[in-house]
Amino acid sequence: MAILVTGGTGFIGAEVVRFLLKEGEKRVVVFHVSPSMKRLEDIADQVEVVRGDLGNFSHVLNAVQRTRPSVIFHLGAMTSVPSDDDPAAAMQTNVLGTFHVLEAARLFEVPQVLFSSSIGSYGLGIQKNFIDDYTLQRPEVFYGATKVFCEHMGLFYRRKYGLDFRGVRYPSIVGPGARALGIVQYTSWVIEACAKGNPYVIWVNPETRVPIMYFRDAARAIVKLKETPLERIKTVNYVLAGVSPIPSARELADVVKSKVPGAQIDFTPIPELQEVLDQSLAAIDDSNAQNEWGWSPEYGLEAMVDDVLQELKLNPQLYDDRVPSLQV
Repeated sequence: MAILVTGGTGFIGAEVVRFLLKEGEKRVVVFHVSPSMKRLEDIADQVEVVRGDLGNFSHVLNAVQRTRPSVIFHLGAMTSVPSDDDPAAAMQTNVLGTFHVLEAARLFEVPQVLFSSSIGSYGLGIQKNFIDDYTLQRPEVFYGATKVFCEHMGLFYRRKYGLDFRGVRYPSIVGPGARALGIVQYTSWVIEACAKGNPYVIWVNPETRVPIMYFRDAARAIVKLKETPLERIKTVNYVLAGVSPIPSARELADVVKSKVPGAQIDFTPIPELQEVLDQSLAAIDDSNAQNEWGWSPEYGLEAMVDDVLQELKLNPQLYDDRVPSLQV
């Protein structure tokens, strides 16, 4: 049977597609609004592509009816900065798009939906010095608000219709070729910019600590969650930790400098972004994911930076565009 991956040509989605193919899946279908197959160009002959917009119910229904998947990895979404800039579009893509996926799964009897959420769903008022699955979700950014609502839609479909809905709340995902605008995306961009010989300015205070996970771990996590027997799934929506201990922006910069001779990295904080981060970041306790389905990351800080640099060296054609910045 088929596996359908929404956002399947994107940053995490493309890596999930690669992971599934390596595990021996024979029919992997990617659904994405973007016409670019750049991240999958070397394996394009091994996947099917369905162009469509998550916000268009007919597109989603047609994709699910045509492919009849046994599972949907729902990874397509607008990220934090674009969602804040255009909340109406984020409602259409993130909220209605998720409803469309869940309803299509119900109508065409897809047994399982895997959903990618975010620690951006937590936000303000964190009472402890860590986040876990029981921490109150009160997001300040619109992206986080859409993710909270989508998680609860999934829980509703699980309760009312018996859909095997499962979700992960990712920390900031680091990897080569990350292009979606996000307030913590410097964690990826600083490595790639320096690898290309360009100076980079990080827009947070040097001591800011952002929970991060390498994109290969992100793909492996959601596939592992899919494969976990149903009787072991108790929490349903799981927050995940990645690199441990959480590095500061300075520590990340120091590792990049140690790996890339001559790398130039400066810090110029953007006050309004720093304020959001200072109020919403904390360490992560992912013991439920560890205990219920054996989650543990494989990449630490140095291994992550090494792998990004190696990937950029091996496949420069995939990452030949300009590295963005949020500097204003």
